[in-house]
Amino acid sequence: MLAQLKTGEKGIISNISKADALVRRRLLDLGIMEGSEVCIKCIMPFGGPYMLEYCGQCVGIRRKEAIQIEVERL
Repeated sequence: MLAQLKTGEKGIISNISKADALVRRRLLDLGIMEGSEVCIKCIMPFGGPYMLEYCGQCVGIRRKEAIQIEVERL
């Protein structure tokens, strides 16, 4: 799960099919798809979002959505 990565860790997205359709669409619009390498830039406290970096752009993902995205650690 994306939510298991810690700040500074990288992973390759392996499955986004469990995520909500709107979240999948948003990720695909940004170019983030299965096989994409992402890095966790920071995790906001108190159940806040995860900040991902992909190709130089930062993207915020809610914690409940990050739990549904499967990744392989690098």
